[in-house]
Amino acid sequence: MRMELLLVFTAVVCAAGKPLSKAAERNKLLLISFDGFRWDYDQDVDTPHLDQLVEDGVKAKYVTPPMLTMTSPSHFTTITGRWVEDHEVVHNMMFNAKTNLKVTHKKTLIRSEWWDNGVLPLWITAQNQGLKTASFYYPGGAANYSGQAVNRVLVTEAGHPDDNETEWRQNIDKVMSWFSDEDFDLVTLYYGEPDNVGHAKGPDHPDRKKIIQQIDRTIGYLREAINLHNLNDSLNVIITSDHGMTTVKKRPQVDEIILNKYLNLLKLTSFEILDYGGFGILTPRPGMEQEVFDALSKAPNLTVYKKDKLPESFHLAKSKRLPPIVVVADLGFNLNSRFIVYVNKGDHGYHSGEMDMKAIFRAFGPDFKQNFVSEPFDSIHVYPLMCKLLQIEPAPHNGSLAVTENLLLHSSGSQRTQLSVALLLSMLIFMFTVLL
Repeated sequence: MRMELLLVFTAVVCAAGKPLSKAAERNKLLLISFDGFRWDYDQDVDTPHLDQLVEDGVKAKYVTPPMLTMTSPSHFTTITGRWVEDHEVVHNMMFNAKTNLKVTHKKTLIRSEWWDNGVLPLWITAQNQGLKTASFYYPGGAANYSGQAVNRVLVTEAGHPDDNETEWRQNIDKVMSWFSDEDFDLVTLYYGEPDNVGHAKGPDHPDRKKIIQQIDRTIGYLREAINLHNLNDSLNVIITSDHGMTTVKKRPQVDEIILNKYLNLLKLTSFEILDYGGFGILTPRPGMEQEVFDALSKAPNLTVYKKDKLPESFHLAKSKRLPPIVVVADLGFNLNSRFIVYVNKGDHGYHSGEMDMKAIFRAFGPDFKQNFVSEPFDSIHVYPLMCKLLQIEPAPHNGSLAVTENLLLHSSGSQRTQLSVALLLSMLIFMFTVLL
């Protein structure tokens, strides 16, 4: 009898030690982006649900977005794990420097030719490995990639309000039903706040604090919805952002930058996007690149670069799309081309090393540690983390799982699986001891 029990015990232990199939191990993943959520926005506001996430999950002190600290370039870095010079989404606006084409941000979201540059985003990589994915307003989700589309896509319409709290909750309900009723594996969900409030009112305005409280309530609602749909043990959630926000320095406190004071733009350049916050691009007319560079070098409160001389840390110099001249304003200064047209009281697009440009990172779910605070990391490292959570082979990327793997409870399998195995072993040990 003892020998038989020993054989049974040994067989069960060996079986328990073997990994389950990937399909059995794999949990679902929800990536939520709150546009323009600066890393410290929750520090001067009462945010009980965000605070609870720190206890129930993981938090990075902050995340460093790529250069460029703009919505589309940064979001695409997160979903591809590639630097901007590799994925080539080099601006919020689709443009063509040769034809002078410029397409507004919202219209650019549905132009596949701007996004499809040979780099595959996570949705497509996951779908190619048998997973089911969806994009809910997330930048890049509406494009086709070498003829492949995301399984389900919702695109926000131009002019649609971004701050309707009732709609925010309805969006969460819809996403939860995708997971629980239709068995989606990956959903990316985008919210346009607090970016809009930050631009219109500035990061120090009371309305910014109100929208953070609204976000906090929404996170509370999200957790209730996860519980209601019985997804607590099978859904991992990452909450992050694309960039931060800073206060724009305006007259009469400072002299605003008007670039036409320092060079004749019409005479010396053939293409420009300059009236767009802290980041500007120009194409000099033939033979005039050095003259343009020298003239802009005399302008205050900015740094001008020739594209091929951009710092390696920018990861922009290899881009084929960027024009030859790149201008980065000092923190808080906005670029004006010929006269002051800029009305924003807050903005981004500045150097990603500036603390005001840093973004948030929170995560919770069965595969994440609890009450764990991580050191800061670059946003490119979120991609391999998501691939690990989904148990898929990543496409080529610039990130490293070694940077973010310490956020995970374990290196393989799910928390639910490990707890089940531990419980089973404990019961068998107890039975074995008693019977013997």
